[in-house]
Amino acid sequence: MQPDQECSERVVINISGMRFETQLKTLSRFPTTLLGNPSKRIRFFDPLRNEYFFDRNRPSFDAVLYYYQSGGRLRRPVSVPVDIFLEEIKFYELEQEAIEMFCDDEGLAKEEERPLPTNEFQKQLWLLFEYPESSGPARIIAIVSVMVILISIVIFCLETLPEFREVPVLPENNASGSAQSKVLNPFTDPFFMVETLCIVWFSFEFTMRFLSCPSKAAFFKNIMNLIDVVAIAPYFITLGLDLAEHQGSSQQAASLAILRVIRLVRVFRIFKLSRHSKGLQILGQTLHASLRELGLLIFFLLIGVVLFSSSVYFAEVEDPKSGFSSIPDAFWWAVVTMTTVGYGDMCPSTIGGKFVGSLCAIAGVLTIALPVPVIVSNFNYFYHRENEEEENVQYVHVTCGQQEQPSFADSDSNKSTQSLSKSDSYHNEGDLEILTCPASTPQQTYTGKLTVV
Repeated sequence: MQPDQECSERVVINISGMRFETQLKTLSRFPTTLLGNPSKRIRFFDPLRNEYFFDRNRPSFDAVLYYYQSGGRLRRPVSVPVDIFLEEIKFYELEQEAIEMFCDDEGLAKEEERPLPTNEFQKQLWLLFEYPESSGPARIIAIVSVMVILISIVIFCLETLPEFREVPVLPENNASGSAQSKVLNPFTDPFFMVETLCIVWFSFEFTMRFLSCPSKAAFFKNIMNLIDVVAIAPYFITLGLDLAEHQGSSQQAASLAILRVIRLVRVFRIFKLSRHSKGLQILGQTLHASLRELGLLIFFLLIGVVLFSSSVYFAEVEDPKSGFSSIPDAFWWAVVTMTTVGYGDMCPSTIGGKFVGSLCAIAGVLTIALPVPVIVSNFNYFYHRENEEEENVQYVHVTCGQQEQPSFADSDSNKSTQSLSKSDSYHNEGDLEILTCPASTPQQTYTGKLTVV
C-alpha cells in the first residue's frame, strides 16, 4: 500500500511564481518525461518551500499539465506562439510521438537528415557542391553559381528586346551579280554563346553533385534537383530543334511553336537561386506549411467568383451596353474585383450591377484577409527558427578516421550504424569543438559548419 499512498500524494509545481498542484500518480503516467521521472525533476526541487520550481513560460504549462491529466493529448494555448510552445514541450521532455503529432497538426516541416557519402572523395565533392557553408572553396563555388544564374536570367530577358529579336539579313552576291538574303547562323548569336557557357557550368555542377550524392534515388526526389533538370533540359531540346531546322529536316512553323514553349520553361531557372537563398527557402517552407490555408483561400474565391459573376450578369442583362454577355465572361471581372486589382476593362453600368460590384469588392477583401494571419504566423516561425539555427551553429573540425576518443571507444564499439552529429562523442579544445566518428561508420550525417575537412 505504500507505493499507492506515495502516488496519491500531491505535489506542488511553481512556474515563475504561479503554483500548480497535482498528484504524483498523474505525473507517473509518463515516466520518461521530465516531470514524470523523479531522478530528472529532483534537481528542480526546493526543500525550503517543499515544491518544484521552474523559471519557464507560465501559459505553456497549462497545456503541459493537461498532457499528463488527459493521458497524452497536447493542445497549444492560443496566446502562446508556436516556437515558444515547441521550446517548452522540448524542455519538459515530452514523448517524441506527441511532439511529432503536434508539429503535424501545426503544419511544421520536419527537420530532414542530411547524410554524407561513405567514400571520402565523394564526401569531399558532396560538401563542396551541396553545402556552401562547409568551407571557403564551397562558398566560392556557390558565389560563382549564383553569378551564372543571374547572367542566364539577364540574357533570357535581354534577348526579347526588339533590337535583338529581329534577325538581320545579309546581302550575298551570286555569280550573276544579284543579291540574295542570307539569314545569320543562330549558333553564332552572342546570346546563344553566353547561354552555352551558362549551361556548361550548370551541367558540370549537376554532374558533380549527382556522382557524389549518397543516394541516387533520394537525389531525384529532391525538388531542387528537379529544378536543375528543368533548367538544363530546354537548352538541349532547343539545340536539337535548331540543328534539325538548320538542316531542313523539320517544319519551321511547328519548330517555332515548340521553341516558344521551351524557352518559356527557361524562366524557371530563377528558382535555382533558392538553393543559395535562405529567404526563398523560408518562403517555400511557409507555403508548404500553409497549403491548407491556401486551399481554403482558393475555395472561397471560387465560391465568390461564381456567386458574384452570376449576380452581376442578371443585374446587367437588360442593359444593351453591358459588357457581361454571359456568366463565364463575368468570371474575369469577379476575380479582378475580389482580388482588389480592378483593371477597369469590365465594369457594371446599372445601379444593381454597381451594388453587386461593391459587395464583391468587400467580400474579396474579407476572404483574402481570413487566412493571412495563419500564413504570417508560419512565416514568423520558420524565420525565427532559421535565425536561431544560424546563431547556435558551431564551427566543427571533422577528424573522421584520423583519431579516436578513448573515453567513448568501449561504449560505442558495438554500434553498427552511427551518424556525424552534435550529439555524438565530442570534447572541447578551446573554442573549437572536435567531433570524431570511427572509420567503419557506414553512413554519416552533416549537421553543422565544416571548416577543415
